[in-house]
Amino acid sequence: MSKDLLHFVTYVKDETAPWVCFVHGAGGSSSIWFKQIRDFSKNFNVLLLDLRGHGKSKRAIYDKLKRYTFQVIGDDVMAVLDHLKIKKSHFIGISLGTIIVRELAERFPDRVQAMILGGAVMKLNIRGQILMRLGFILRSVIPYLLLYRLFAFIIMPRDNHKESRLLFVNEAKKLYQKEFVRWFSLATRVNPLLKFFRIKDSGVPTLYIMGEQDHMFLPSISKLVQNHESSELLVIPDCGHVVNVERPHVFNKEAINYLLSA
Repeated sequence: MSKDLLHFVTYVKDETAPWVCFVHGAGGSSSIWFKQIRDFSKNFNVLLLDLRGHGKSKRAIYDKLKRYTFQVIGDDVMAVLDHLKIKKSHFIGISLGTIIVRELAERFPDRVQAMILGGAVMKLNIRGQILMRLGFILRSVIPYLLLYRLFAFIIMPRDNHKESRLLFVNEAKKLYQKEFVRWFSLATRVNPLLKFFRIKDSGVPTLYIMGEQDHMFLPSISKLVQNHESSELLVIPDCGHVVNVERPHVFNKEAINYLLSA
């Protein structure tokens, strides 16, 4: 594996099978997809990758950039696809990973066959904007893990969200403070991009899978799909933000059926 590439793992069914690329959120890693691998690998070639600074993608090359952009992050992902000679792929994102996938669809529509966007982040409500501003102010004062725990609890507050909270917090422990600040700063600048995504239909077949209890992000997605002909919405009852972890059987079944028909 080239030292300039993100760390990745593939599960190849056969050369003719369609590809599915999984993109995790900020503070996570490819390990959050462990409940998807078996089901998806029955129908697809699977690509899991760790975004820069996450999981096993922690090489010193990434320290050269003081500031990240979604274009830079997306280029990292496309470099892996180019390396593997994958001309076209389905993409599945969770949480902040959905922004990365949507940005790829905007710049590389011919490379994105269909999108599954779980716990999609397409707008920060007032509470979310206040949290981001507060976090930005305190990012160099409060240990990043304390901030991350706070955000995780606010986004995933219920007892049935506990597994998701713990999974993301445990993965976030593996980040460096400097890496957390770069990703957090990226998130604080996302509003103009999200506004553009809400206005413009990508034209790529898209299934949003949201938890009924995803109080911060579900309202904006419900409104978005009413205006985007290429988009559909599935709401999973009694489920929070990280739908692929909380309701993996429903998530897998619905996502696979959608991609097979896309």
